[in-house]
Amino acid sequence: MTVDGAQLWTLNQRLLSVVMDACAEELAALGLETKEFFVLAEVAASPYPAEIAAALLLPRASVTVYVRNLVAKGLIRREIEEADLRRHRLVLTTEGAEVRDRALAALAAEYDRRLARITPRDRGELKRILQEMLASPA
Repeated sequence: MTVDGAQLWTLNQRLLSVVMDACAEELAALGLETKEFFVLAEVAASPYPAEIAAALLLPRASVTVYVRNLVAKGLIRREIEEADLRRHRLVLTTEGAEVRDRALAALAAEYDRRLARITPRDRGELKRILQEMLASPA
């Protein structure tokens, strides 16, 4: 039986969608829409809106809206970049970090419920496979 890459990609997307759907209520209780959560979770690694858009494969205009919403909610703030006063860097507020951490914990708990269906050995193998797939080509 051959396994098509598109089939695996589709299965992975379905799994991610099911997990996110299962967490939607908890995210809403934290005051987050799903895509706002992704933006909030990315701020520490990618502190500029253009970087967030590239990392999450979202249109820049959409990221601008999510950033505006997160700023209004007090979860992130804009700071002027000292090296270039025309540029703004995004920073998590204390509340933003707490909300992000609680949202990530909800996501992890739901994903763990799915992982519990497979053996610890298979989980280790899945981790190894995903890391291999994410490794930069030689």
